[in-house]
Amino acid sequence: MFLDKLALLLTIVGAINWGAIGLFSLDLVALIFGNMSLLSRIIYSLVGAGGLWCITLLFRDTTAGSSNE
Repeated sequence: MFLDKLALLLTIVGAINWGAIGLFSLDLVALIFGNMSLLSRIIYSLVGAGGLWCITLLFRDTTAGSSNE
């Protein structure tokens, strides 16, 4: 559950960054942490890993154990 929320948060950060790039040509991660600095590369990697983890959310059975039958 915690990992799901963390992955979702990272994916949202990535989506906001891509939105800023598309709309304003502004890479927020590079602006804050430096263009392809070690820290920005770590953040990009974490966002990518979070996005990959969120793929698993598409295939989970969320109805297991529910009492809404």
